[in-house]
Amino acid sequence: MLRRSEALEILKPLIYLSEIYWPGIYRLSGKLCLMTIDVRTICLGLLSLGPATGYEIKKSFEEGPTGYFIEASFGAIYPALGRLTDEGLIACRTQPQDGKPDRKIYSLTPSGEKAFQEALMVSPGPDRFRSEFLFLLLFAEHLPTEHLRLMIDKRLEDYRSNLKKLEGADGCTPSAGIEFMRGHAIAVYQTMIRYIEDNRHLLEERRQPASLHAAE
Repeated sequence: MLRRSEALEILKPLIYLSEIYWPGIYRLSGKLCLMTIDVRTICLGLLSLGPATGYEIKKSFEEGPTGYFIEASFGAIYPALGRLTDEGLIACRTQPQDGKPDRKIYSLTPSGEKAFQEALMVSPGPDRFRSEFLFLLLFAEHLPTEHLRLMIDKRLEDYRSNLKKLEGADGCTPSAGIEFMRGHAIAVYQTMIRYIEDNRHLLEERRQPASLHAAE
């Protein structure tokens, strides 16, 4: 079985997809609603993968798969860990280090595991789509053709690189949930690559707006 750090490494490309999900607040039936999955739940979820230091949890928010679901500031993680410890949902032990402050290593308690399972019994809010890349393509007719082509090429290169990493992790994921997310990410990358390759000509062969022609 993979160590927790190895499992998170496999799914690092998911962080790239986080740009298409808008965390925090969403609108449902005309009402503004707060996201039901919060920092507290994410911390419990990460610790369900195995013990970790606060720094490792912070890195998971920045570079691991949780970036796919939620954004969290550095200042929100440690207070959440403190509250979870006070409530007995996680345990904290210190590990001495030569010439350095002791490391605090957090782990999930049986009560924490129960609380995490209860926290998962929620109705998820709708996905919210966003992408700076697509915003720029929305105004493609205002971009020089060569710049547009290079921008699309670079984005395709990034997509293919992340897709290769995910495909290379076949059979290495430690749980059904992580394997499902890996497959989901693969499907998203494949679809984005295929669509851009098949339709980039619509942008590259576009007509420039009259204002640009007039400037020439």
